[in-house]
Amino acid sequence: MTEFNDRVIAEFRANRGRVGAWGTDLVLIHHRGVRTGTSRVNPAMSLRDGDGWLVVGSAMGAPRDPAWTVNLRAHPDTEIEAVIDGGIATVPVRAVELAGREREAAFARFVEMAPAFAAYQAKAPRLLPVIRFVRRGPGG
Repeated sequence: MTEFNDRVIAEFRANRGRVGAWGTDLVLIHHRGVRTGTSRVNPAMSLRDGDGWLVVGSAMGAPRDPAWTVNLRAHPDTEIEAVIDGGIATVPVRAVELAGREREAAFARFVEMAPAFAAYQAKAPRLLPVIRFVRRGPGG
């Protein structure tokens, strides 16, 4: 998956956030490894949510949550790269995992936009996490 992600990240940055069939619906999630402390970047499809963004940790229905979700639980203050006003902006955010009805409503929005998310949830032996990125002010 790393080689694929590297190509998506390069295309995102080279084309002002526009990537193939995703258009401008991707964000690049910056996160730090829980055990290693290594800085990483992962692309994820997103939905705007007011002044924030929603993403799903689907890993295409894999048995375990993607590493970036685990890292965000440990280090929720981070940054994303997102398309804003036709260009890429780096935005300081806090990752908040949704639960209950709020999670269900957000996940339904993803299924409506991309029905593959329903198939990922059906395949996964876990509840796919939905993360909201909320803007942080300067300094945290």
